Amino acid sequence: MPASRRDALTALATLAAAGALPSLAWSARLKPGKDAVLIVVDVQNCFVTGGTLPVKNGEQVVPVVNKLAKVFDNVVVTQDWHTAGHVSFASAHAGKKPFETTKLNYGTQVLWPDHCVQGTADAALHKDLELPRAQLVIRKGYHQGTDSYSAFLEADRKTQTGLSGYLKSRGIKDCFVCGLATDFCVAWTALDARKAGFQAAVIEDACRGIDLQGSLAKAWADMKKAGVRRVQSSDLLG
Repeated sequence: MPASRRDALTALATLAAAGALPSLAWSARLKPGKDAVLIVVDVQNCFVTGGTLPVKNGEQVVPVVNKLAKVFDNVVVTQDWHTAGHVSFASAHAGKKPFETTKLNYGTQVLWPDHCVQGTADAALHKDLELPRAQLVIRKGYHQGTDSYSAFLEADRKTQTGLSGYLKSRGIKDCFVCGLATDFCVAWTALDARKAGFQAAVIEDACRGIDLQGSLAKAWADMKKAGVRRVQSSDLLG
């Protein structure tokens, strides 16, 4: 090994040991192995142009996600799957409008337009998604009285989806998260992955955000604080 490369690696290792950098093991894991999973969050008709709750340019994540899915041995998909009249819908609360908030028994709830109602075309996964290695679909928000952003925990922060146990039983250590929307379901999933003991990264260019009253910047700040890495698809595909 050339001295310059050896010296650089030694310096990086010293910084990592001091806590100034993520561990070298994680830094070097941008080529996903058998203990990594790609979590594709809510890439559904609802959240793209023409849907009931469109994220700006949401459909642009589809070709990026398709490329990413080819380099992962493990792929998990999430799907918003609400009952009609769900508690998270503004229409279920007299006098409330979409994007206002209300207090529920588990805390403050953002109220959304009716969206991703079970069995509708709006709730279907985008037709151009190509995920032949997808092993599991986690459906979220199907309990009438509880919303669910995260793939790991519902909004009451108590009810488990079972994803953590599934991944641990498969020997998964590294979670790479992409999809819609960055500042809600993607961020909550990445943060809960960290809380569950996984390494976590969000693939920024394979996501799009809503940015509701500064929610996007806050989500990135919260994820950085929790140790969620911010990466690009080129980091994995290049």
